[in-house]
Amino acid sequence: MQHKPYAESSEQNKDVILEVLEKIFTQPGKVLEIGSGTGQHAVYFAEKLPHLHWHPTDIAGALPGIQLWLADSDCDNLADCKELDLGIHEFPVEAFDYVFTANTVHIVSWPLVKKMFEGAGKALKRGGQFAVYGPFSYGGQFTSESNAQFDQWLKRRDPASGVRNFEDLVALAEGWEMSLVGDFEMPVNNRVLVWGKR
Repeated sequence: MQHKPYAESSEQNKDVILEVLEKIFTQPGKVLEIGSGTGQHAVYFAEKLPHLHWHPTDIAGALPGIQLWLADSDCDNLADCKELDLGIHEFPVEAFDYVFTANTVHIVSWPLVKKMFEGAGKALKRGGQFAVYGPFSYGGQFTSESNAQFDQWLKRRDPASGVRNFEDLVALAEGWEMSLVGDFEMPVNNRVLVWGKR
C-alpha cells in the first residue's frame, strides 16, 4: 500500500507562500499549479483560499501520491490532478486566471523552463498572474553562500539543473507578454516572482 508522500520543505514554506498568494491572487478564479510534487501545497492552498479553484498537475509518476493527498481533502475547490509533462504536453490556452509553481525552475532543464514560461503565457487569461517560488540569482550573482552551495549540489545531481538567473526569467516572460509585477523576499534566501499577463 502506497503511503502519502511528504516533503518537509512544503510544510515549512506553505504559510509564507500563502501570505504572498493572499496578496496577489485576490480575485476569484482558476489556478493552474505546475509541478505539484507531493500535493501538500495544492490541498493547503485550496483549503485556505476558497475563492480559488486549484488545478494540480505533475508528471505521471507523481500523480498517485498527489491523489492520496487529494482523497483526504474535502475541498470542493480542488480539482483532480492531471498529468502535465513540460516536454510533452501542450498547455490549455487562456483557461486560467493564475499559474503557480514552487521549487521547479531550478530542478528542470533550461529548455523545460522555457517550455514552462511559454505554457504559462498561453494558459493565462489577459490580466492573469504567474507566481514562481524558489531561489534565484541576480545579475549572475547568488544572493547567499547557501544558494551557491545549493546550485553546486543541484549540478552534481543533474548538470541540466541549477539556480536560475532573475534577468533570464524576466526576459523569458517578456517573450510571452508577461511583465514583472512583484518580487517578494522569502525566508531561507527564496523569493516569489510574479508576472502579469498583458
